Amino acid sequence: MSAAEGYKKELENALKFFNSTISVFGEADSGYAPQPELYSVAGHVAHTADTVDWFVEGAFGSGWNMDFEAEVAKSKAVKSLAEAKERLQQAFANAAAVIGAATDQQLFEPIPDKQIMEGAPRCSIVSGVTDHTAHHRGALAVYARLLGKEPPMPYV
Repeated sequence: MSAAEGYKKELENALKFFNSTISVFGEADSGYAPQPELYSVAGHVAHTADTVDWFVEGAFGSGWNMDFEAEVAKSKAVKSLAEAKERLQQAFANAAAVIGAATDQQLFEPIPDKQIMEGAPRCSIVSGVTDHTAHHRGALAVYARLLGKEPPMPYV
């Protein structure tokens, strides 16, 4: 297995685990947030998708977008869980395509934009994506329980 194939598998697993956790939510849960200033269910999923794109663009594209307020606003503007899920699938598909097309040399080159993860190889964004995705998966598991739902074990 090539390095790219291994990284793509890691992304695939992160998406699988995330989708398992959010499988308990329906479209009617899209706007739920335990506090008004927090992400809604749809906003969490959209933010997760947007951050996958952010990591890919930071390491393989034009660099890190440091306008976090605009990024948060963009994610919070998503009101439909179905739309957010579609964005999530597309973000992971794009990440897998970019990683899959990269040579080992490209994967292990330092990220050009030194604002974030300075000196880290480009492939290290996969760890960032999985860590960030797990963080929001955990938050959404709490949201599910607050709604009286039980998220399934994600690793089966």
